[in-house]
Amino acid sequence: MARVFVYGTLKRGQPNHFRMLNESVGTAQLLASAVTTERFPLVIAGENNIPFLLNLPGQGQKVHGELYRVDERLLNFLDDFEQTPTLYQRTLVTLIVKEWLGQADDEERSAAGGVTEAFVYSTTTYQPDWPSLPHYEDYDAHGNHGLVYICPGPAGPT
Repeated sequence: MARVFVYGTLKRGQPNHFRMLNESVGTAQLLASAVTTERFPLVIAGENNIPFLLNLPGQGQKVHGELYRVDERLLNFLDDFEQTPTLYQRTLVTLIVKEWLGQADDEERSAAGGVTEAFVYSTTTYQPDWPSLPHYEDYDAHGNHGLVYICPGPAGPT
């Protein structure tokens, strides 16, 4: 089992959350709402208005999202879905738990100060102007940013 932090279209209430619930590709258990300890640029970019977490620690804002425990099958599915390593790269990020939810066990809940680590899909492969785009702390496909998410297809990125 691995822990994955999602900040974009895979969160609850977002267009691709159904993929986290598809048991035919693996299982996911919601653990917590969390925020990154470091700042990162979370931008909405590309012709499909996809949320991208640029792997530029120290820039942008602390990013809010959800922490999940996933099995190996779902982790492999997410790697394919996120087009790892071409579009996104799976890296470790340190998080502060805002609220434990769902199925966290006692060991997870007792993490020192609510600090934990998880995989995140961030990118180092972006257009030169992306770091200068507006940075968001929390992504919502229906937010007031005016950038409508367009699902790129059955196996497109989040």
